[in-house]
Amino acid sequence: MAPSSSARKVAKLASRGKGKKVRFSSGTTFPAILALTLFLMVALVAYSKLSLPGEETGAPQPTDQWTMAYSIRVCDTDLPALTGSADEIGKDASTGDETKVATGTDRDGLIHYHAQAGGATGRKAKLGVFLDIYGIKLSDTKLELPASQVGTGETRVWDIKKDPFKGTSCEGKTPVIKVRVWKDYSSGAFIDNVTDFRNLRFVTNGMAFAIAVVPDDKDLDIPKPASVAKLAELGINVSAPTFTTVTGDTTVDTTGDTTTNSTGDSTPTSTGDTTGDTTGATTTVAPTTTGAATTTTG
Repeated sequence: MAPSSSARKVAKLASRGKGKKVRFSSGTTFPAILALTLFLMVALVAYSKLSLPGEETGAPQPTDQWTMAYSIRVCDTDLPALTGSADEIGKDASTGDETKVATGTDRDGLIHYHAQAGGATGRKAKLGVFLDIYGIKLSDTKLELPASQVGTGETRVWDIKKDPFKGTSCEGKTPVIKVRVWKDYSSGAFIDNVTDFRNLRFVTNGMAFAIAVVPDDKDLDIPKPASVAKLAELGINVSAPTFTTVTGDTTVDTTGDTTTNSTGDSTPTSTGDTTGDTTGATTTVAPTTTGAATTTTG
């Protein structure tokens, strides 16, 4: 059977295309644009990662010498301030000024944070750095002091799952561990933190921290550390931050020595260099702005 005319046309067209390459209608322009776009995207991602500030940037830096007050409280009693051993004095100086670790009778209740070059500066300056110097273990369920910090036979572990108030005036009450933070020791405004204590940041000179194992009572007062009086003697002056509390649909701003609390299911707001997050139904006051004083003390 002779091939049809349509079959001959198909064969003729196929023979014409042999040995020819497929080309883009626009030549090499489109592939070049695509390759350049991909290159720029990769370069932009790499640059953005390199331009992010490292954890060690920001205050405090080695030029900053900060002094902060602290206390450790169980029930309604403050424990004696910490003292350091020879081993603790020899800790890595990048965690602070090792010459300022309290020794012997030098229980001053102060955190002398003199950040060292290459050490725990900027965002690395946290409460955990201070706790590690003295070998203190702190979580949302347990506070444990090393044997060197208490007398023979004295309690050094307070576990909220094992009746830490036995033998105290708080016996029978539900315990909770909090770290109350005043960004300005001279202000009445504070934040109650109930978790992630080690990551609470040192953000300014003249802060105050109260580590407390106390009854879970929203109306319970946790006083400032007694050592805040020493901060005043040192002449440390911190600009009082503005604090905002969200209660229902109302936002209240407080400044100076006034403290506004939010309770129940209210949501605390926190921005900038807040010292920590609050969870649950904890009494909180959250900051919206802070200063970063760099006062140098002796």
